[in-house]
Amino acid sequence: MTAIASLSAAELGPLYASRELSPVEVAKDALARIERFEPQVNAFVVRDDKVPLAMAEAAQARWLKGEALGPLDGVPVTIKDNLGVAGWPMRRGSAVASDAPFAADSPAVARLREAGCVFLGKTSMPEYGWKGVGDSPLSGITRNPWDIATGPGGSSSGAAVAAALNLGCIHLGTDGAGSVRIPAAFTGVFGLKPSYGRVPAWPISVMGFLAHLGPLTRTVRDAALAMNAIGRPDERDMTAMTGMPPDFTDGLEAGVRGLRIAWSPRLGVDVPVDPEIAALTHSAALAFRELGASVEEVDPGFDDPIDTLMTLWSAGAALALRSAGPEARAQMDPGLVAVAEAGERIDGATYVDVLLNRRNALALHMAQFHARFDLLLTPTLPLPAFSVGRNTPADGAYGEDWTRWTPFTYPFNITQAPAASVPCGLTSAGLPAGLQIVGPYGSDSLVLQAAAALEALRPFPRVDAPIETI
Repeated sequence: MTAIASLSAAELGPLYASRELSPVEVAKDALARIERFEPQVNAFVVRDDKVPLAMAEAAQARWLKGEALGPLDGVPVTIKDNLGVAGWPMRRGSAVASDAPFAADSPAVARLREAGCVFLGKTSMPEYGWKGVGDSPLSGITRNPWDIATGPGGSSSGAAVAAALNLGCIHLGTDGAGSVRIPAAFTGVFGLKPSYGRVPAWPISVMGFLAHLGPLTRTVRDAALAMNAIGRPDERDMTAMTGMPPDFTDGLEAGVRGLRIAWSPRLGVDVPVDPEIAALTHSAALAFRELGASVEEVDPGFDDPIDTLMTLWSAGAALALRSAGPEARAQMDPGLVAVAEAGERIDGATYVDVLLNRRNALALHMAQFHARFDLLLTPTLPLPAFSVGRNTPADGAYGEDWTRWTPFTYPFNITQAPAASVPCGLTSAGLPAGLQIVGPYGSDSLVLQAAAALEALRPFPRVDAPIETI
């Protein structure tokens, strides 16, 4: 039989049903590989093997009785450390946060528990998810399995690493400025930022309407299966959609024939793009012509909304640190503290103007753009993964501000539209590149459909164990 380490969530259910494989076998395999790889990649902040083994045993009993809860029963998953899991701490990457067990599951976690998933552990993130790289005062440095001298990006750092190594099939992440798509691109996995509100959140993120919650997976179908579960409504989030989600696997292989697709190699931003990333993403964009879509090179035509982002982002950081005094702040990431202090200086009228008017103006602009184009393609990032322990590359090409090398991701947090990062090849150094697919608000199924079409034409590269190049 195919090695457990290569199986997807979609493949596990039929194997459980035929009794060729059991949830306990799968859980033990995943836990053994976590134990083996964790010293190299440092992707987990909470591990308690008794919990996943007990959940796997319960799932196995249901399958044996013919009473499985659904296609995800017994599927191993991980959860980012800013999402609540009853009985496990939620420290958000902060060494000064309480390590007391959290009282309740967050909505997406609750939906996965109801689906019978097996919780392998909680994954690492930078402190309060404030930056796009994978180190924190709590857990140290998380490393990229494609080359452990490089970082996996962030803030869903450990989730992306676990997805790349198939340490579980579904990995919950959050995305406030690219935090699912950035690490997905750096680690060669599929990452989806759904339309805002499609996946309920609680506790509500301090980043408010910027913050989306979505899956990182090795396959597009696994992400669709995850969305079927986590996209269900929850009354604890007053900003979330209240209707039941569609079946995101329905029509997943329908293709893109006849779609009008825009390709923007720089999104109109004056930013250096690595030549290999440019070539790989351009080739992937043109591949949609092979699939029957029209592809036109065109920029959406908006100015870089970095000021809008940073007004909301720094105010959110200020809220996160509101109760942290000087002693606590001295133990926190200095960059986070600086951003929070900038947020404390923002006046209320400015914040509300950005929240209501400037955000809406960009969303309207993109809605009008999508009246002409069904989808927009861009590189997810302008560069491959760079050295660990840094917020920006050492060559100084992007300065010292991490948002300067992520200009293609955060505009679509502001508009709240669905966006995904799809693996589209490797550089000569063996590092992944990601193509970003953006759709109009509410078109999550179409984004998944386009990603699945590209995956079928150009299967994603895989890494089976951490690579050490030093």
